[in-house]
Amino acid sequence: MRSGVERATSDRLAAWFADQGATLVEADILLPAETLLDLYGEDIRARAYMTVDPVQGEMMLRPDFTVPVVQQHMAGGADPATYAYSGPVFRKQTRAGDRPSEFHQAGIEVFRRDQREESDARVFALINQVLRENGLTLRPVTGDIGILMAAVRGLATSERRKQALLRHIWRPQRFRALLDRFSGRAPVPQARKHLLDRLAKGSPADLIAQAGTFTGLRSEAEIAARVQALTEDAQTPALAAPEAALLYDLLSLQAPSRAALQHLRGIAPMLPAITPAVDRFAARLDALAAQGIDTETLPFEASHGRTSLEYYDGFVFSFHADDPALPPVASGGRYDALTAVLGQGKSIPAVGGVIRAGLMTRLMGEKP
Repeated sequence: MRSGVERATSDRLAAWFADQGATLVEADILLPAETLLDLYGEDIRARAYMTVDPVQGEMMLRPDFTVPVVQQHMAGGADPATYAYSGPVFRKQTRAGDRPSEFHQAGIEVFRRDQREESDARVFALINQVLRENGLTLRPVTGDIGILMAAVRGLATSERRKQALLRHIWRPQRFRALLDRFSGRAPVPQARKHLLDRLAKGSPADLIAQAGTFTGLRSEAEIAARVQALTEDAQTPALAAPEAALLYDLLSLQAPSRAALQHLRGIAPMLPAITPAVDRFAARLDALAAQGIDTETLPFEASHGRTSLEYYDGFVFSFHADDPALPPVASGGRYDALTAVLGQGKSIPAVGGVIRAGLMTRLMGEKP
């Protein structure tokens, strides 16, 4: 019975988005797994329900709506386009009774080549509006993955180290460990140091021969390439102290949005790679203000969104209840790069957001 109320709430939210100009769409529940698994964060990948079809191969139950909606749009959607949807998503839970494994989401996705910041603001404002119209005043948090990615791409270090940091942006502990090592704040792990010492005394072929029977999935050429990469990385100088300090400062930035913008403007001359992303942040704040959002008090965290979906690459946001144990009631963000991955040579800027209908219903105090 509870799911009936949840489903009705989800459908009502999608209808509300449609009233604001979105087109209602359906999305497949059973999806091909091969491409999609790499697009989700570690958390969702570990919690996806998998099965094997004798014809189609490995499949997964839909863990979210954005990826299948993007697939549909890139296969022949209008340009620009705004979509709304409602339905169940499926994720394994780590503890019995922790959270439901099947729950309903309603959401909106905007595909538009121009007015990117205005589209960001519109999605955020629409979700904020519908939550308030249903009696929920929740705590918003915003961020911008694009600023952090720009900072990493602008570092004066090897391309290999920059790619390692970018790959682990969504894994804060691993990212911090790499940054500590690349900046010289942490020593080289003992196991790697031991391996490098051995490599300095012989070739990869010698070490493979000493190891005895050749086992494993990697070929000798792949092992040699990995050895070369480790050796080159060990010879790469540490990040300059001022540059590393600026990146640590950026990771810890939490402030009201206008104050955060002022801080970012202050460090941009010393970290010039972030300037275009900061300019977009400023334009977004103006667009949010035009939507009636108080950007003087709107919380901003530079690291926000780093433990969520890995396809976000710009503006990110979420709305939270007072209970910190609850997941976000609503969340979303910009995912321009995802459309290129799924677009078979085409791409279009896109942003979207979802609402957990069941959690919303619970907070509204509705009875089944």
